[in-house]
Amino acid sequence: MNDLTSILFRNVWWQYDVTDTSWFSIVYHWFNIAEGVAWVVFAILVLMRFLQHRKSKLELWYAFTFLLFGITDFREAWQQSSPLIWIKLLILIALLWLRKVMLTKLYPEAKLF
Repeated sequence: MNDLTSILFRNVWWQYDVTDTSWFSIVYHWFNIAEGVAWVVFAILVLMRFLQHRKSKLELWYAFTFLLFGITDFREAWQQSSPLIWIKLLILIALLWLRKVMLTKLYPEAKLF
């Protein structure tokens, strides 16, 4: 049981090492940085849309959730761990719920964010 707890809640699965020249480490590291930048861009776009239309303050939470997800990707670029996976899952659930609210109630014409 202790092993299962460790795997689920404390395990470090991967850690970036600048001396590791394997293709996986290099691609995984830079992919997560690029992905983090993309999520931050979405956060900025949502914030800009809020500033323009001001339909709901819930949009601020939507932008903040995109930002948080981007931050977790920046963290993942250096270390992948069980706690990070759980945090990302919770943020993703919030992000998907907020997206549903945004696209159905506030911006039904929007297709992307």
